[in-house]
Amino acid sequence: MKQKRTKRRQTHGSAWHWKQTDCWYYTQPGTKKRIALFDEKGERLRGKKQKREAEIALAREKLTWSDETTIHANHGPWLVARVCSEYLQYCERSLEKNTMSKGHCINSVAWLNDLCGYCGALPVSDLKKGHVQEWIDSHETWKSPATRRSVISIVNAAFNRAEEMFGVVNPIKGLKKPKENPRLASLSPEEEQALYDICEPCFSNFLFAAIHTGLRPFSELARLTADDIEEHDRGMMWRVYASKTDKTRKIPVRPEIAKLTRQLMKTAPQGSGKPIFRNTRGNPWKRMNGVLRFIGLKKKLKWNDDPVKGKYSCYTCRHTFVHRMLSGYWTDGRGASIETVAELIGDTPTTTFRHYGREWAQNYQDPLWNAIGESSTGPKDSQSKTKRKQTKATKKTSRSGSTNSRRKVASTKTK
Repeated sequence: MKQKRTKRRQTHGSAWHWKQTDCWYYTQPGTKKRIALFDEKGERLRGKKQKREAEIALAREKLTWSDETTIHANHGPWLVARVCSEYLQYCERSLEKNTMSKGHCINSVAWLNDLCGYCGALPVSDLKKGHVQEWIDSHETWKSPATRRSVISIVNAAFNRAEEMFGVVNPIKGLKKPKENPRLASLSPEEEQALYDICEPCFSNFLFAAIHTGLRPFSELARLTADDIEEHDRGMMWRVYASKTDKTRKIPVRPEIAKLTRQLMKTAPQGSGKPIFRNTRGNPWKRMNGVLRFIGLKKKLKWNDDPVKGKYSCYTCRHTFVHRMLSGYWTDGRGASIETVAELIGDTPTTTFRHYGREWAQNYQDPLWNAIGESSTGPKDSQSKTKRKQTKATKKTSRSGSTNSRRKVASTKTK
């Protein structure tokens, strides 16, 4: 039998006592956040008998409330357009404070305005998951699972924000996203060299650094300045800020990248504010410029008709770095662990494994084979005991053979 919903003892905007902390609070209309009440000395009001003092303190607080609170409380039913509008205003404020990426803000404006054109006048209480799914399916160009996942994430973020701040129930909570595709696109050394051969020096240096560091091309690498460079006894380290995660990490860079960086720092010294990697006009690389430049390179190389090469982009440089780290491209076949790669590229180990490890990290399985005394190319468990009981000399031969068969490190020269 369904339980009856208990009525709220007091309406929002009234002072109420919380037994757990023995303090007085109030909740603004249209929100779920409790706010403590203080006396004239700035101390919390404690004790259930302080009701009158709490009401006086609340009256002082109401004088500071903005008209915005009253508007939200008496604005009528929530519509889809109103939820989207609230979130877009939040995005603008976050962008001004530099707590949200510009790309997320641009995508939010485009997709939420599109959603409003489809069902903006619909009350939130009448919105169903099917409405959002039909809206997504109506866009023939949104075929990529990555695009659909991004659209659903932003729409969900808008309704989650309304639920958190104004108590509006999210009607599309639990809407399933398409399954993620693993990042399998990776440049071979020959393809990498082909790009350098037809590329002008500025973009060539940019791609070279992206492939050998794994940084996000435009949100991380393009913003790097000389002030982010540190020299240590063992080599050079970069201090990288990721706007996507709002975190800063320090990563070591390979000697060839350190050499290139020192050369470029001569024209962008510390304190100048100039990015290390700039375009032919001396400006930082922007997403639009980089994308168009890479599309032009693919057209020159006639990669557009290829089902694999036609999907290459600037972000493929990041995937290439991860692939090479996991396969031991620069370390004689000794692949790095998922945890190490995650720290270098600024992702969590779980995300890194989900994006790359399942398909690429064959070397990551080697410790499991070694733990049971078998190489990754060794015999199966179903074989006879005589094959499983190998001598030490036989094991050394098999391991040396597997090591020699691995791909050797290809030295790449900067152009």
